[in-house]
Amino acid sequence: MIRAEGLTKNYGALTAVRDLTLSVGPGEIFGFLGPNGSGKTTTIKMLCGLLSPTAGQAKICGVDVQQQPVEAKALLGYVPDTPDVYERLSARELLQFVADLRKMDRNKAAERMEELLYMFELSDRQDELLGSYSHGMRQKICIASALLDEPRVLFLDEPTVGLDPKSARLVKEVLRQVAGNGGAVFMSTHILEIAERMCDRIGIIHEGRLIAEGSVEDLRRRVLPGTEGEAVSLEDLFLKLTGGDEYRELVKHLSTGTNNSQAQ
Repeated sequence: MIRAEGLTKNYGALTAVRDLTLSVGPGEIFGFLGPNGSGKTTTIKMLCGLLSPTAGQAKICGVDVQQQPVEAKALLGYVPDTPDVYERLSARELLQFVADLRKMDRNKAAERMEELLYMFELSDRQDELLGSYSHGMRQKICIASALLDEPRVLFLDEPTVGLDPKSARLVKEVLRQVAGNGGAVFMSTHILEIAERMCDRIGIIHEGRLIAEGSVEDLRRRVLPGTEGEAVSLEDLFLKLTGGDEYRELVKHLSTGTNNSQAQ
């Protein structure tokens, strides 16, 4: 349902994403991980058609995102990494605006809006201007907007940032429901515990290159062979692949030095 072939994005001499190829099938939640500045958001924007690649191709359900942008975007929902909203619209007005853009049936749209506003506990504040909303509330209305037309493919860039535990739990349940109904979910996150628990497969990007892909168990066998049956976390794998082991050793060294100093 999601296919990237040789995706590359250059900004002058800087290559933000280099020759990235991956695919995500129906019913799958794909976790996209990487350090800050590794190319996660750039990749998602190219897959959504918000950014033109320097080279390569992206397809949504077989539809070329560059050649048929309107058709491709009609198949997907997108939640950006920052919940920017039209501050002078209310939550209900924003959802109605999205429904009109997607040419939804009025009755279906109204029913779906009520369902999402109730689900995200925004019903009581649906007529307030979004400019008065907290970060977490803005995040929830952005997710509701992406889910409004029940897209076949859902992209989320750090979806749980700013959400309270209850809302974050709800989002995780909604994503699993989307996948359970045959949709595809592509999600970036810095919270590795979420990725480990939720995602069917993981892709790790580092300095613009996709350096690993597979289930956590697959990555464990390839990256740390001989550790089968041991408590090796996704964090261990991530740090091993992205060079974070050196940082962890430094922290351990500093911590040991501090403890020794206090003991003296």
